[in-house]
Amino acid sequence: MISHPAPSRHCAVEFQALPSRIGQVRRIVSAQLRYWHLPQLTDTAALGVTELLANVHRHTGADKHCTVEIVLLWDRLTISVRDHDPRLPEVRSPGTTATSGRGLALVAAMSASWGMRAQRGGEGKVVWFTLPAPPPGERRPAGRRPGAGSPRVARPAAAPSTATVREPGRASPVPG
Repeated sequence: MISHPAPSRHCAVEFQALPSRIGQVRRIVSAQLRYWHLPQLTDTAALGVTELLANVHRHTGADKHCTVEIVLLWDRLTISVRDHDPRLPEVRSPGTTATSGRGLALVAAMSASWGMRAQRGGEGKVVWFTLPAPPPGERRPAGRRPGAGSPRVARPAAAPSTATVREPGRASPVPG
């Protein structure tokens, strides 16, 4: 019996979690998902990554450097944010008048699963969430109906032309 590995896709973006950059990364994530024919996940993924990046901006020290990683494995999309602050975030129960503190609860509510883990040696942490994705045979470009003619596929202008590709938890790039 011949076994085929599950189709997977990876994309990573490294940057400083500053307010001006968070919007750019949100647009990159959305463009990447459209490129992978997953337009139905863009709004939820963009919201989740925005919440995680806002936490990096608000709660880490001076080093705002982080990596956003998008991994699509068969029927599951995982988005993770890795930063250099070893402190794990806490899920809060803010009062009704609080203006912040709901980010992780929102991520938990909108995702299939989520979690966090400390990096080895106290070198930071990874916070992640997953979304269910349609299996490869059911994906199609945005605006395409099932049974429509062959689409012309073009890479969105906002998608990164090059990306550092890493597997979750790996420090070095995945060999191409």
